[in-house]
Amino acid sequence: MTWNLPNILTVLRLVAAPGVAIMFLYFTRPWADWFALILFVIAASTDWIDGRIARAWGQESKLGAMLDPIADKAMVVIALLVICGFSGMDPWILLPATLIMFRETFVSGLREYLGDTAGTLKVTPLAKWKTAAQMTAIAVLFSTGAFETYFNISIEGMDDETVGAILAGELPDEGGIIWKLNGAYFSWWIGIMLLWAAMVLTLVTGAEYFRKALPFLKETS
Repeated sequence: MTWNLPNILTVLRLVAAPGVAIMFLYFTRPWADWFALILFVIAASTDWIDGRIARAWGQESKLGAMLDPIADKAMVVIALLVICGFSGMDPWILLPATLIMFRETFVSGLREYLGDTAGTLKVTPLAKWKTAAQMTAIAVLFSTGAFETYFNISIEGMDDETVGAILAGELPDEGGIIWKLNGAYFSWWIGIMLLWAAMVLTLVTGAEYFRKALPFLKETS
């Protein structure tokens, strides 16, 4: 094994993947949302950093090439599971999340089956955009969870009429519920659009990988 800085960053990203879910076990919301968001963003940034360092310093290795896609997939899959959970299995999130997780599992299975010929499934520029879209969407949706929690805390004890009057501008917004609701609304829609865009890129790149692998999947007599 080659333990250089790029590989260490990759391993740290892999370890951080379950940490995103663990935040919701040990912290209450919205702190769990913010801590998960911060951890996810820091870990996701290492995906760009370790690759740049490895190429610039000539430290590319087989260990890094193996662990890098595993760390990316672990981060995305675990984070999507968490988001599906706190979103109440919202179909706008559940459908793209399911297709993304299916594709990632499918491509991982292809790589394992192909073994030494898995080099035919090298990461393409479009696949890198796919990963970036996935991680950006996840980060935005984590912020949605935090805004929603802040909003719910702010209106605790209020009746629907009072909340409606504040939102209509008939009563002073002393608790800042309007900006919290707006934050939840806009971050949700931005996150959803990014997630669906990521789903499209995910399916396109998955189909491309399958096309490249197809000649190696045919039975030989």
